[in-house]
Amino acid sequence: MLTPRDLEAPIAWRAGVPVSGRQFLADACHQAQLLPVQGSMVNLCGNRYRFAVGLAAALCRGHTSILPPNALPGTLSSLHRQDPGRYGLSDDRSMASDVLPLLDAARDTVPPIELAVPRIEPTRTAAVLMTSGSTGVPQSHARSWGSLTLNILASVKRVTEALACPTLSGLTVVSTVPAQHSYGFESSVLLTLLGGAAFDAGRPYFAADIAASLQRVPRPRALVTTPFHLKMLLLSGVSLPVVDLVLCATAPLSPQLAQQAERATQGVLLEIYGCTETGPLATRRTVQGDAWRLLDGLHIHRESSGADGTPTFVVQGAHVPAPTPLADLLALDGEQRFQLLGRANDVIQVAGKRSSLGHLNFHLNSIDGVTDGAFWLPDDVPDDVVRPVAFVVAPKLSAAQIRAALRSRIDAVFVPRRIVHVPELPRDATGKLSVQALRELAGTSARLQR
Repeated sequence: MLTPRDLEAPIAWRAGVPVSGRQFLADACHQAQLLPVQGSMVNLCGNRYRFAVGLAAALCRGHTSILPPNALPGTLSSLHRQDPGRYGLSDDRSMASDVLPLLDAARDTVPPIELAVPRIEPTRTAAVLMTSGSTGVPQSHARSWGSLTLNILASVKRVTEALACPTLSGLTVVSTVPAQHSYGFESSVLLTLLGGAAFDAGRPYFAADIAASLQRVPRPRALVTTPFHLKMLLLSGVSLPVVDLVLCATAPLSPQLAQQAERATQGVLLEIYGCTETGPLATRRTVQGDAWRLLDGLHIHRESSGADGTPTFVVQGAHVPAPTPLADLLALDGEQRFQLLGRANDVIQVAGKRSSLGHLNFHLNSIDGVTDGAFWLPDDVPDDVVRPVAFVVAPKLSAAQIRAALRSRIDAVFVPRRIVHVPELPRDATGKLSVQALRELAGTSARLQR
């Protein structure tokens, strides 16, 4: 369950107070005794320490942990319908469910005792990770403890290279990403359990809270975040302590933002590329170029194009034993490097020309004065003349100014005729925008303008 480590050293920090590895094992053992004999756990804990204790308790009990994209009643009801043997573990006593049985996470620590570190069978299904549903219905992906371990060990190698340290011992991770999200799960909780680091128990969101969380933990320290959260943090002007490493994922980061982040934190920024189906696949030091380097043991090949001419890229090796198609378009550069061109399912065609929403969003958000922005292609245009719409958070810029800036960056046919100023975009906890959320935003904006 844990990589070899000094069990007296911190494995977590709770409001600035260290928690030893030995205390963690005692708390996990205590929590395991409170779980049902059979079933699988839907881990809903918002506190990262209680989440990790719940994960470890489920492993000790032989239960699989389900990591849902949210705790909405519809999601919990769907999870219970799929398997009535599931139960929820929550540290929020106000949470209620009419269908899924909920257990309170143990809040009190127990005296640390001498316990052997549990051994987990590599073939055991340890977790079921779920996609965010940003492009449709959330999909489930089962991961064995062995594949998770291989994945984290490969990631640890890249992180230690970036830090120029032999191990992650002593590194403390502060994460703005929920532990239930595959990236947050792997880059904070598993990087601690299997990589030898420690984590902060909270999940700060606002800039001042992020800075305070970082200040409370010792160096070397790492920040696990997303492009959206990172941009908001840097725009806030809040003074940051030294952050030795910034890990960023969920969307490509501009080199300009990466440079700003490294200046503000005085550390190294490392981007991670991957997906829920596979976990981390590649990394890049963004300020040094746009090429991604695959983790050791992985290889990607291109398969023939489909009927619409769009190729499929398949990854396999190491922690990805079966050939797994990716949802992105790549430009391969040898066997270990590639460039990311955008998602295969966000390619749009306007006036006979093709682009991707990811490419358009990248340039929209690169405009000075645009705090946040997203393109949307209406899917219910009656006359079949589809033109992209842009939603922007840009209080000091007019629509005309934004169009002018876009004309110097993208093909004219993709410059939106309609630019909608909004106070904020309906992003989820990881900064993602779902198709449904944008559709609803478009409907609301249209009603307000009537």
